[in-house]
Amino acid sequence: MYKIERLTSRAQRKCFSVNKQTVEQRVMGSSGAERAAERLLLAALCSVCQALQDGMLFPTESPSREVKDVSGLWIFRADESPERSRGFEQQWYKSPLAETGPVIDMPVPSSYNDITQDAQIRDFIGWVWYEKDVWVPARWIQDRGTRIVLRVGSAHYYSVLWVNGVKVTEHVGGHLPFEADISGVLRQTSGNQCRITIAVNNTLTLETLPPGTIQYMTDRSRYPAGYFVQNTNFDFFNYAGIHRPVLLYTTPKAHIDDITVETTFSDNIGLVSFNVSVLGSSKAAVKVTLSAQDGRCVASADGSRGVLKVTDVNLWWPYLMHENPAYLYSMEVQATAEDGQTDVYTLPVGIRTVKVTSTQFLINNKPFYFHGVNKHEDADIRGKGFDWPLVVKDFNLMKWMGANSFRTSHYPYAEEILQMADRHGIVIIDECPGVGIKDIRSFGNVSLAHHLTVMEELVRRDKNHPSVVMWSVANEPASEMPPAGFYFKELVSHTRSLDSSRPVTYITASNYARDLGAPYVDVICVNSYFSWYQDPGHTELIGLQLNTQFDNWYGKYQKPIIQSEYGADAVPGLHSDPPMMFTEEYQKTVLQNYHNVFDQKRKEFVIGELIWNFADFMTSQSIIRVVGNKKGIFTRQRQPKAGAFLLRERYWRIANETGVLPTWARYPCL
Repeated sequence: MYKIERLTSRAQRKCFSVNKQTVEQRVMGSSGAERAAERLLLAALCSVCQALQDGMLFPTESPSREVKDVSGLWIFRADESPERSRGFEQQWYKSPLAETGPVIDMPVPSSYNDITQDAQIRDFIGWVWYEKDVWVPARWIQDRGTRIVLRVGSAHYYSVLWVNGVKVTEHVGGHLPFEADISGVLRQTSGNQCRITIAVNNTLTLETLPPGTIQYMTDRSRYPAGYFVQNTNFDFFNYAGIHRPVLLYTTPKAHIDDITVETTFSDNIGLVSFNVSVLGSSKAAVKVTLSAQDGRCVASADGSRGVLKVTDVNLWWPYLMHENPAYLYSMEVQATAEDGQTDVYTLPVGIRTVKVTSTQFLINNKPFYFHGVNKHEDADIRGKGFDWPLVVKDFNLMKWMGANSFRTSHYPYAEEILQMADRHGIVIIDECPGVGIKDIRSFGNVSLAHHLTVMEELVRRDKNHPSVVMWSVANEPASEMPPAGFYFKELVSHTRSLDSSRPVTYITASNYARDLGAPYVDVICVNSYFSWYQDPGHTELIGLQLNTQFDNWYGKYQKPIIQSEYGADAVPGLHSDPPMMFTEEYQKTVLQNYHNVFDQKRKEFVIGELIWNFADFMTSQSIIRVVGNKKGIFTRQRQPKAGAFLLRERYWRIANETGVLPTWARYPCL
């Protein structure tokens, strides 16, 4: 059951087991097949809604809630058996992990790959096991009106979780949180000790996000028996492990499960629509209070649904777009059950609007131009593990260079990063892990069902962040393949049904005339690497080719365009004049040629430019990568290359053109 090939959940198998003929009809694009697929998709949507009916509020402390971080040092063991199944066969979760065999220390959060000196651990594919003993406060267990929840911020990619040897949940997919109510398990065992065991499998298949394949090597003259490799179609290292904090938190038995907020304004009046879900009580009394930053109550209402009216509203504005950016109100929600028990949850709220026209992206009815970066959750030693010093450093660097936005390429980032963006006014294009969808078999019904679920989880988690202004459902898929049209039509439509307040896009590298998903998106996001992957070394061609690219896309679709990736590798300290590939001078020259065209087209329909990449990052080993991808304008250690200073000058110049910044902000002195 838990062999290396098994990643699809039972619910997905049940709802989307589809015969070979149906799949072949879908690929051929017959009308009958589309009708059959639509019926399957209807079943999928029902399944998704049922599976994800609970909320996923970020754990915070309040008068009714406590949070205990159980991250730190865990013990770890990789299952190196040929089928990677020994841990399940021997039931490692039923006893302390150290009793099953050799274990090592492993920090959480972190990727496990770069922690040791063992190349087998660095490149390991399959099941790994984590364990930690923690003490649960006695009052949590004794008070049966207290609900105790175990939450994992993210683990890559398929996870099974036990408490004191009892399975409490499993989760398919990385980058997003999952949790389980463990109150019953803890109260069934004696004492306050809690042994948490988490098995994590990083195997990627054609039906996961991102997809991949396991290839077994059968040439016995070159490979030993059972030798396999994980193949992927993305250009970053397949880091794995528990990447974000593991938390225990409490709520009352009758608790606030979910909050949905949507905002708008008219003149100086702000409107905040809210919908509060309460579980554990059918008649809870709900009170919602909105406070300004100085603590004044500006609006309040009773009931689980309603609209708060804010006079003389302070809007949430992006960084460098307003002299008072990133204004956040505080929404306190109180839910009181029939027995008098009250749950309290506080949510930051930014009041702003987002609209798209055929030539503009509007925030608060003002044109917004994305001048920002693409990033990765990636750093030395910790891999994709969440790290506060790194997060704060990255935000300082983005503000130093005058960046007002970034894309979460190519997966959802930690919730704490989005909270930082809310507080600093950095605009986000929020992307799901739909990267590397290159094989036609990854457009099947099981893949689509999982993709719909992932978007449901992403929107559920991030819907209330004012910094998130657009959803991205994929990066560089093979959108010219026959099934891609139906696939992206359904995916984009479903995402809109989850959140009608934000535009939806995906990032394309396909030919404008053959991209079957582009008709369904709100904004065209295009990646191109002229003079790098195409016509390498010939920077003189960038102007012609980039102008042609923009004119072709806009001429066909009449939608605003973001240059969602562009750039060139630069090995730090490598110089050449005249510029040559991989030198800092060449990277600058590429950027300058792109910028010349951007300055022409942003007067028409180009609404943004996002450099690839913010910082160098690790990739798998290959003959085209020298210890990772070097397209960063900063090194992996966050030191600037020449291109960083070029972008800093450009981004501040663009920001200053708006004429709304106070005098102190007109010079980049941050």
